[in-house]
Amino acid sequence: MTTLKSKLKEDLTTAMKARDELTSSTLRLTLTAITKEEVSGTSARELSDDEVLKVIAKEAKKRREAAEAFAQGGRTEQAERERAEGKLLDAYLPKQLTDDELDAIVTQAVAEARAAGAEGPRAMGAVMKIVNPKVAGLAEGGRVAATVKRVLAG
Repeated sequence: MTTLKSKLKEDLTTAMKARDELTSSTLRLTLTAITKEEVSGTSARELSDDEVLKVIAKEAKKRREAAEAFAQGGRTEQAERERAEGKLLDAYLPKQLTDDELDAIVTQAVAEARAAGAEGPRAMGAVMKIVNPKVAGLAEGGRVAATVKRVLAG
């Protein structure tokens, strides 16, 4: 078992003993998503820590989107719960890049792409190929794409 998955299980046990309903239900759902990912495909397999991180990031993103939808629908109590679940999952993820750090990486990638001959809006793909490996797990794709577009626009 991966170290991150075992940490989640230990934290779930601790939360259950403490009768922390929010934490235990969030971790149960996350472990279920991990198990579902492990058994999907042609054969069952053990996920690596990186793959487990991707599942946790996906679950955290779901919580943020759900919180936004509930807030727009006027269901503030449910939105607050979703936000709390998202924050709980964020604790297991690596620290996200700040806007300044992301800008620096994107600016450097744009310079590299332009040196390779990529110009204008079509350079987006070339820049994203350079940036994505550097920021994998440290920034959401939509945020990265928006930053790339902004820097390419000048």
